[in-house]
Amino acid sequence: MSRRDRAVIFDVQRFSVHDGPGIRTVVFFKGCALDCAWCHNPEAVRPTPELTYWRDRCISGCRECVEVCPETALFDRIEARIAWSRCTHCGLCAQTCPADALVMVGREVGQRELLDEVVKDREFFATSGGGVTFSGGEPVLHSAFLGDFLPLARAEGLHLAIETCGGAPWELLEPLLPSLDLVLYDLKVMDTALHQRLTGKDNVQIHEVLRRLLARGIPVEVRMPVVPGHNTDDGNIRATAAFLTGLGVDRLSLLPYNHLWEAKLRALDTTRRPLGIRAPEPDFYRELESRFEASGIQPYR
Repeated sequence: MSRRDRAVIFDVQRFSVHDGPGIRTVVFFKGCALDCAWCHNPEAVRPTPELTYWRDRCISGCRECVEVCPETALFDRIEARIAWSRCTHCGLCAQTCPADALVMVGREVGQRELLDEVVKDREFFATSGGGVTFSGGEPVLHSAFLGDFLPLARAEGLHLAIETCGGAPWELLEPLLPSLDLVLYDLKVMDTALHQRLTGKDNVQIHEVLRRLLARGIPVEVRMPVVPGHNTDDGNIRATAAFLTGLGVDRLSLLPYNHLWEAKLRALDTTRRPLGIRAPEPDFYRELESRFEASGIQPYR
């Protein structure tokens, strides 16, 4: 996945205020080291460009995609239009679809192309104390690309942050640190067996990478994606607080749960299923913050 000259991204989001200080431009990379049951960006898990199918846009009786598919993976119907087991995600159907019902997610970018795209927002960064944040997916999996790109962006005077789950090896993250101003680090679940079940990977390496990161002295904001009923119980709160205080960390950012990811699943070639969790009310988060405070961990506000 990691190349020096090209990387696969699926979005560049401007005017973000939740991914580091100030107004930020967020670059979303494809490919992830984890497979979280609640992934808010399920279109980021696959490392390569992929086809999505949006049924509500499809035109009944239109056969343009059927005619061009080299794998006979498309059918003349709206429901169950794609045989995903045959689809190679070549994108020919998306190029011919007149209604944008078939859309490729993910595109390759080069160093200069991406730099030109992010420096467009330099004025907003300067006035707000913002910058560029690299997210995903897991951007650290693109270490070779970022290893060359980050010094170019730093030479432009940009504040640079990266969001990571710690699932990539330390050897991929370490070379990036001299060019980073901030690391946003996600902790999901403390129990190792539960972490394995919910994310597809245990958290031993994740904890070790955080220890090494903090020892380097680079600014780190530890965050917890809130998943009601999965990591909001008293046991996980106490275990998270104990782990953080043991590392000298006394603050934690709680990332609100967004159930809208479930709507993306019908468009994707995935076996992932909705969790059916409703978005909590503000009181839920206030009470969650209070419980962390009782264990010695203050919220970022």
